[in-house]
Amino acid sequence: MSDNRIIRIGISVGDLNGVGIELILKTFEDKRMYELCTPVVFASEKSIAYYKKELKYNYPTFNIKDTSKIEDGKLNVVAVWNDLVQIQPGTPTEVSGQKAFESLEAATESLKEGSIDVLLTAPISKDNIQSESFKFPGHTEYLESKIAGESLMILMSDEIKIGLVTGHVPVSKVSELLNKELICKKIDIMYQSLVQDFGITRPKIAVLGLNPHCGDNGVIGSEDNELIQPILAEYQEKGKLIYGPYAADGFFGNQSYLKFDAVISMYHDQGLVGFKAVSFGKGVNFTAGLEKIRVSPDHGTAFDVAGKGVVNESSFKEALEQGILIAKKRFEHQDLMANPLKIKK
Repeated sequence: MSDNRIIRIGISVGDLNGVGIELILKTFEDKRMYELCTPVVFASEKSIAYYKKELKYNYPTFNIKDTSKIEDGKLNVVAVWNDLVQIQPGTPTEVSGQKAFESLEAATESLKEGSIDVLLTAPISKDNIQSESFKFPGHTEYLESKIAGESLMILMSDEIKIGLVTGHVPVSKVSELLNKELICKKIDIMYQSLVQDFGITRPKIAVLGLNPHCGDNGVIGSEDNELIQPILAEYQEKGKLIYGPYAADGFFGNQSYLKFDAVISMYHDQGLVGFKAVSFGKGVNFTAGLEKIRVSPDHGTAFDVAGKGVVNESSFKEALEQGILIAKKRFEHQDLMANPLKIKK
């Protein structure tokens, strides 16, 4: 970082009728959070005020027109829209999806400009956010279109980090999408992220197979033997600690993941079912591989509990704290690479 200021966390509010604003208010009611970061919420004073009134939060927010006015020690709210929006907690609407996009768009621009250090995204509804401006399966794909780099979705907790080779795609398409270039790209992104974002100098990575029992020597599919295994052999010949393929059921069942710094999964549910069985409610979604940092909680909009004051903020707070740690570690790595120690001859 160019100065010593506290990390600035930009927050997009997600679907207005979901739990996003409630998570924010619940998290920053604790004054100790301002010692960790400076929160910058992209929404409107009126939308925040609605939830403050309904949920009986009395602490003040600091309403600003743009990010040049951010102040530490306050819950900054950037005015992305000023119109009075009808809020219907628990009911996704076209308007709530539109405002979710406007919040995300403004927060992403601020992230690109460097006025915030980390983007923390509250959950969106992938259905009602769709528009001419947003034609993506989710946050990860949108951010990859806006920020330099190639993304890897990593779900992480204290126990495990799982990266996905294929993300929000139908299961029927997974096999045809897999190829050497894609698998190597995702492994490389994971490896680099473990080094620069988590300070692991020589990462040890497990790679899951595609088919049940890793294909049983071709009886249940050939991809594991013919595609994945040769790739891993090449990495091992280069001295990298990348092993597999492992059958997913036994790998999670016998807690083999505890022996590795990270895991690469071939498709979404293969990795996330195991991850959520281990870490549900305390997990974080981290978009690795981009030049900017984005994190989010590991759950969705939770329309069923929106506006009731009962949502659990644990995953949201964990995402915030992990975003801060990743930012500090990445800035430290960047400083180290910019000023390497000279070796005396």
